[in-house]
Amino acid sequence: MKIQSLKALEKEMRAVARGERRAPRSAARPSVDSAGVLLRLLTPENRSLMKAIRDRKPRSVAELARFTRRAEPNLLRTLSKLEAAGLLAFKIVERRKVPVVLVGRLRLDIDPYAMTDRVSVL
Repeated sequence: MKIQSLKALEKEMRAVARGERRAPRSAARPSVDSAGVLLRLLTPENRSLMKAIRDRKPRSVAELARFTRRAEPNLLRTLSKLEAAGLLAFKIVERRKVPVVLVGRLRLDIDPYAMTDRVSVL
C-alpha cells in the first residue's frame, strides 16, 4: 500500500505510457490519496469488522453479516472500500465471496511539514 495523490499517480502513469520510465515496483499496490483517507477508513467499526474476519474466518459475506449483525448491502459496501484500499480481498469459493484480511499491522509515518507520509504493511 502506498500514499500517493491522484495527480502524482496520473503523472506517473502518463510517463510510463509514453515510455519515459519503467513502471515502479509499487505500481501494482493499492494507493490512497493521503494518510487522512486511510485514517478515515480505519474507523473503530471497520477495525472491529476486520478483526471479525481475521478471527472468525467467515465462509461468506452473508455469514459475516450474521456475525456482525450488519445489513448485508451496507456490509458489502464497506468491504468493497477496504478491498480498494488493499486491506482485504475476496476469494471466490463455491460461488461465494469470502472476505480475507491481507494485512497484519500497518505503520503510518506522518510528516507534519510536508506531504511525504508513508504507510508500511508489517
